[in-house]
Amino acid sequence: MFRKQEVYIYKYCVECHQYQTVIYKYVLLIAHLLLLVNSNIIVFIIEKMEFLSFMSPLNYNHLFYFYAVATEGSITKASARLNLTPQTISGQLTSFEEKIGAKLFDRKGKKLHLSEMGQLIYSYAEEIFQLGEEVTHILKRKEPAQWQTFTVGITEVIPKVLAHQLLSPVLKMNERVRLICQEGDQSSLLADLSSNKIDCILTDQPLQLGSHVKAYNHLLVESGFTFFAKEALLNNSSKEFPQCLSDFPWLMQGKKSAVRMRISSWLDKHNISPNIVAEFDDSALMKSFGEAGFGVFSSPTLIEKYVVDKYDVQIIGRDKEIKEQYYIISPERRLKHPAIIEIVNAANN
Repeated sequence: MFRKQEVYIYKYCVECHQYQTVIYKYVLLIAHLLLLVNSNIIVFIIEKMEFLSFMSPLNYNHLFYFYAVATEGSITKASARLNLTPQTISGQLTSFEEKIGAKLFDRKGKKLHLSEMGQLIYSYAEEIFQLGEEVTHILKRKEPAQWQTFTVGITEVIPKVLAHQLLSPVLKMNERVRLICQEGDQSSLLADLSSNKIDCILTDQPLQLGSHVKAYNHLLVESGFTFFAKEALLNNSSKEFPQCLSDFPWLMQGKKSAVRMRISSWLDKHNISPNIVAEFDDSALMKSFGEAGFGVFSSPTLIEKYVVDKYDVQIIGRDKEIKEQYYIISPERRLKHPAIIEIVNAANN
């Protein structure tokens, strides 16, 4: 027997969505599988169908071909993946665009770029097909889904290795958690948090007072900063740290990074005039340029061993005055989500 919530969802499909299309038949099929699948998954798929209902009747194959082309980046690659001719894929895309009355791709030479409408539809199609794959996997295993999905938004300036260190305890929990990491700028991630698309944000910038988003800061860890350069570059100065930093070209964090202003203030305090040759929002890219010998760069002391080993650079010096703090921004003042609690506890220990 279906549980009360499951019966409601099934009736919602039947009574509110009468479109006899493949995609709605697919949703109804999933509704019949509620004994095997978390009902939240069904609600999520139905919500996505709400968006697509303006295109009814929708050809599910068209949507899939569009998704394949957008994912692979070209009709040629999509046709190879699907074992179809490029002409078939192209014809299906044209039919889809004519059906919905909108261009999904901007064709620039041989390259396809998603249009604004294409990006919107792709975001929904991606989630729909990922959930479909999950249902297929559950059916193959013939056992209920017991995974809890935990979606974390990570600001682009967070070093990848540090994000790994802070988030990896989630995968060591006794509960079966599926970790989903999404990168973006802080404003877009806050919008996702307010609409419950993500569970929390890992960031170096706390939520400011007066923000329109109802969420709370939870400090994870703080770190001083270490300065690095290739050994060959260090021969260009005989001065002691930190005055020697004036003699090197500089690779600097981009203005999106919260630590950029702290580093600049610290340099002013020590009368150091950096020769900035490049700026980076991506900390990994900055380190790669440092590895190639283009300049001195800085990184949190927490990961200095990794930086030395990975990029074959030398430590010039360290400073604890420059502090980088890392936060979890959560909609909960008193943490209840087991994965967030695990992250906070692991960081504190």
